[in-house]
Amino acid sequence: MKFSALGDQAIIVTFGEEIKMDIYEKVQRLFQALQQHPFAGMIECVPSFTSLAVYYNVYEVWKRNERSERSYDYVRQYIKELCDSYKEEVKQDVKHISIPVCYGGEYGPDLEEVAHYKGLQVEDVIRIHSETTYFVYMLGFTPGFPYLGGLSKELETPRKETPRLQISPGSVGIGGNQTGIYPLETPGGWNIIGRTPISLFNPEEEIPTYIQSGMYLRFIPITKEEYVSLEGAKEWM
Repeated sequence: MKFSALGDQAIIVTFGEEIKMDIYEKVQRLFQALQQHPFAGMIECVPSFTSLAVYYNVYEVWKRNERSERSYDYVRQYIKELCDSYKEEVKQDVKHISIPVCYGGEYGPDLEEVAHYKGLQVEDVIRIHSETTYFVYMLGFTPGFPYLGGLSKELETPRKETPRLQISPGSVGIGGNQTGIYPLETPGGWNIIGRTPISLFNPEEEIPTYIQSGMYLRFIPITKEEYVSLEGAKEWM
């Protein structure tokens, strides 16, 4: 466990460098512990693949610890002691979802390039990508963008040298050893192999993101006709 300052109002607690389930569980354990036992002045916690960012009000922390030490030092020591004393299991509902994807063509302009790079047939890329069960480690980059763990090494492909300025919402991409879905129209450098017609982000909803961290996800290949009939749907299956 490593601590580092993030500006003067946050601390990052890092548990490792690799995208691995045991590291993710350590992050979630501390996240849960701080939700249940927040220190005075804590604002929020933001989990990622390997670390947890803890934001706090510097003055409130300093005032509550009787101004005896720096806020950063107080928070670091609080987290250390909490990690040592917290014994509860991580509570997380396991949910499996399926995401329909139309691979290739106008929806997946880089599918053939990925197949060529990996020495595979297009059909093999689709099969391997859709047969895998992925774990949603975190959301980031843009609202609702899921970073998925579990991509087969057979499909690992470097990001594009020149990112696109515009990627359509719902685009499914591969970047290095990860795969993910662009919920909004944004620039991006991942290889786009398909697109889902499902709306993944709606700020008007109570829970605006269709996909949540901690979920398990499978991609289901669909035809162009099925894509058109489902376009804009808020849910599927």
